[in-house]
Amino acid sequence: MSTTTSDLGLELAPRRQGFFRFLLSQLKPRGRLLTPFNMISIPVMLLAAGILVIRFADGLGAVTNLSDAFPWGIWKAFNVIAGVAFAGGAYVLCFMVYVLGLKKYEPAVRVTVLSGFLAYCFYAGALILELGKPWEIMNPLIGDGFGLSSVLFLVAWHFVLYITAAFVEFSPAIAEWAGAPRLRRVLKGMTLGAVVLGIALSMLHQSGLGALFLMAGPKIHPLWFSEFIPILFFVSSIFAGLSMVIVEGSISRKVFNGAMDEEHRKSHRAILLGLSRICAGTMIAYLMMQVIAFVHGHDGASLTGAMGAWWLVEILGFTALPCVLFIVALRRQHLGLVRIAGVMTVVGVLLNRLNVSLIAYRWDHPNHYVPTWMEVVVAVAIIFAQIWVLRWAITRMPVLRRSPAWAETDDARRGLKH
Repeated sequence: MSTTTSDLGLELAPRRQGFFRFLLSQLKPRGRLLTPFNMISIPVMLLAAGILVIRFADGLGAVTNLSDAFPWGIWKAFNVIAGVAFAGGAYVLCFMVYVLGLKKYEPAVRVTVLSGFLAYCFYAGALILELGKPWEIMNPLIGDGFGLSSVLFLVAWHFVLYITAAFVEFSPAIAEWAGAPRLRRVLKGMTLGAVVLGIALSMLHQSGLGALFLMAGPKIHPLWFSEFIPILFFVSSIFAGLSMVIVEGSISRKVFNGAMDEEHRKSHRAILLGLSRICAGTMIAYLMMQVIAFVHGHDGASLTGAMGAWWLVEILGFTALPCVLFIVALRRQHLGLVRIAGVMTVVGVLLNRLNVSLIAYRWDHPNHYVPTWMEVVVAVAIIFAQIWVLRWAITRMPVLRRSPAWAETDDARRGLKH
């Protein structure tokens, strides 16, 4: 891609005009304001803001159906437990590109890392919302009572460390957007260490979330509880994250086509087909582990009743079936089937996380937890807010397009690959 002298002037414009003036100019809306997404998301986020005022003024009981029997609700189950699984695409792609050297997936790395970073930031916010004393959120890090016996102690540290690592991984793109060559050079030198740390933290964190539920024991329905939960959570995070990359990549191809360079457009088909192959392989391994866990821990009688039927819906309808669709899509080289399988896999992982943490948790309790409409509104608003920030970054920063010419020239001079 050729770059003219005028283009280079635009690339380094932030340094000439002053960063804060540049930032103010970047905060101005671009494009049409009255889009279908804006018309839906803005009222939802405004309503959620009002609900959160009530939550912090009058406590959790004013807006949620949480209780001593059900201390975790949809904000943890949907936004945190399920959301973190879908953020797994960042560590998987980084491992494939930077460790295995599979450079054909490199065009998708930056946007996936950005999505993962934002996911952890917003889901940490969701975690704070459901804490009884959110002002003590820093205790695991600097408090006088670090909470070493808390099941969320490890989660808190993982969130803080991974958010830091993901930010460092993405930070060269911010420096390129800001026109700061010296800062980018420093950040670029830190990237590899951040990638290694991020991969290690993610692998531990995905399994660690599953390990939390080992403490629940008999409170979880036997079909969803086993000593393999940490391994199942880790393996499922691989195809959950990559399926989300498939879904987000397909949407970005249409919505952000103008912010996408030709290299990214050309690689789209090969990336999706390659990711579908990995999804199919890991889903086969996951299904085999589920069968082993079932054979060693249950008998046929456990499949009777509503919970048995619901378990079969999750395993057969939203794990085995999309796995077959991925395989068929690969044989036919059919992107449409890849996208359908990706959506079904996302739904299946969402079902699994909600089943483990909510639906199958204390399934026999006479007053089972059902989220209020206010909890649902806030959960959806968190997703909308994340999309708003993601959209802002993609339309302004070199996320789906090549780095500016000065950055590529600097990398070439220093012998670094982009």
